[in-house]
Amino acid sequence: MQSSPNTIRQRVLVLGASGFIGKRLVSALTSSDWAVPIAAGFRAMPSGFGEAAALRIDARDVTALRIALSEADCVVNCVAGDAATIIASARALFTAAASCSPAPRVINLSTMMVYGCAQGTVDEQAPLPGDYDGYSAAKAEVERLSRQYRNVVHLRPGIVYGPGSWLWSGRIGEWLEAQRLGDLGSAGLGYCNLVHVDDVAQAVLVALRLPGIEGEAFNLSLPTPPTWNEYFRLYAAALGADFVSISRLRLKAELYVFAPPLKLMEMLSGALHLRRRVPHPIRPWLLRLCAHSLRMDVTKAERVLSMQWTVLDEGLRQSSMWLHAAAETSNR
Repeated sequence: MQSSPNTIRQRVLVLGASGFIGKRLVSALTSSDWAVPIAAGFRAMPSGFGEAAALRIDARDVTALRIALSEADCVVNCVAGDAATIIASARALFTAAASCSPAPRVINLSTMMVYGCAQGTVDEQAPLPGDYDGYSAAKAEVERLSRQYRNVVHLRPGIVYGPGSWLWSGRIGEWLEAQRLGDLGSAGLGYCNLVHVDDVAQAVLVALRLPGIEGEAFNLSLPTPPTWNEYFRLYAAALGADFVSISRLRLKAELYVFAPPLKLMEMLSGALHLRRRVPHPIRPWLLRLCAHSLRMDVTKAERVLSMQWTVLDEGLRQSSMWLHAAAETSNR
């Protein structure tokens, strides 16, 4: 969908623009020939947003959102945080958007976790119990809240990896290099529904402009996801790290011996603003996810949004380069 030189550019309000996906999305919008992004966040926007306008806003404030939406044609909800923040900001957004004329299109960044504890392959028609954890429940509640607002599109990404992903590409990469993660045996046979951050951004760009998809939802993931063991093996190779087997005894030590003091050190380091990085603890939720057999059907996103996925080898190459560059920078 290329625009002509005389096309008026769409003003796209990006809520949660300072987050991992938000930053990448603002960059993609800036690079387009049809959008003018407005990077909005709870705190003052950091540098690095290029030509994008910056806006400081509390996404839970209906009045502030109404004012912001009066200057925008559409909005993308990338707001992160705890469950209460996720729900309150979505409720405020749908309330504010409903008062606008015309009603702006809302792209809501949901998650695969809305499917909760479901097993096997799920498509977009599957129930959304949100019964996996508090985050899962909050995201499912957001989709329920949206039912009274017609002009909304939900994107449900899986594990969003790539440059800038401090959790799925950063911490996991560090754990692999330190041989704290590896082949988990039967504990790592769940599906790792990976999706590159640039693919998520591309899905947003298409969903902002494609007519006739109001009220629809789209799963975003590699069509043939690896198991977590396979992801760890492939990423270790991209990092140039030895890939080792992790015994059940070692996993128990990580969870119950190493994790508590590491978590305390992490909290103290943050409170004292120490520059020295503390090794991150491996938490039980990660191992629970590694055994989860949920697999998303993405044929709808391929058919309707014309999604073409970043090849995993290329995504892991980019991730490893980013992680090594970040490590060099932090060691200077």
